[in-house]
Amino acid sequence: MHQAMRQEILDALDVCAQDPQVRAVYLTGTGKAFCAGEDLQEIVDPNGPSLTTIISTGYNPMVLKIRNLEKPVVCAVNGVAAGAGANIALACDITVATASASFTQAFSKIGLIPDSGGTWTLPRLVGLQRAAALMMLSDKISATDAAAMGMIWKVYPDESFAADSLKLAETLAQMPTRGLALTKMALNQAFSNDFAAQLAVEDAYQSAAGQTHDYQEGVAAFLEKRKPVFKGE
Repeated sequence: MHQAMRQEILDALDVCAQDPQVRAVYLTGTGKAFCAGEDLQEIVDPNGPSLTTIISTGYNPMVLKIRNLEKPVVCAVNGVAAGAGANIALACDITVATASASFTQAFSKIGLIPDSGGTWTLPRLVGLQRAAALMMLSDKISATDAAAMGMIWKVYPDESFAADSLKLAETLAQMPTRGLALTKMALNQAFSNDFAAQLAVEDAYQSAAGQTHDYQEGVAAFLEKRKPVFKGE
């Protein structure tokens, strides 16, 4: 991933955030890899951006936009996810992978630390000991093992991966996405709050959810024994 690509993703996330017709976001790659991480040629280019600039203007804003986007973000890992590529995937709400995909932190191989939020997300997903080993050893983890340790949600067969993963995003897009956004906002606070504080967060967001069109539609559809038609409002 290089500077132009990072900006394209940032711009696309802004469009997704601002367009009310976008109800869910689907992030994937093409070819053999999902994302092999930072373009190292960019780092060693004497006329290129510094490592600090790359992180502060590219990767950090990207994962923040993903976490703060008030819509569900599905990441479909279609191949190798390495370094920043792996941690961008883990920042998404629901991450799935094709059976032949793999994950590696990779940073330690060149003397760096995990970035793009990896030191925050990975230990919360797999535990501190396992995260430390994955980061320090830079082992390549298969998609199946990633799912087994809770790093990702699910693995789909290679032959049906594109259709299965897209169907997941399409399913979310038809759901009461305002409620999903409030769920995401609550989850973002869950690891920094104590229990009482998180109950207060739930109370506030539940009150907001209870005032949405989709809540009214969901209750009405249940009572009328029909399929609800949600609008994300």
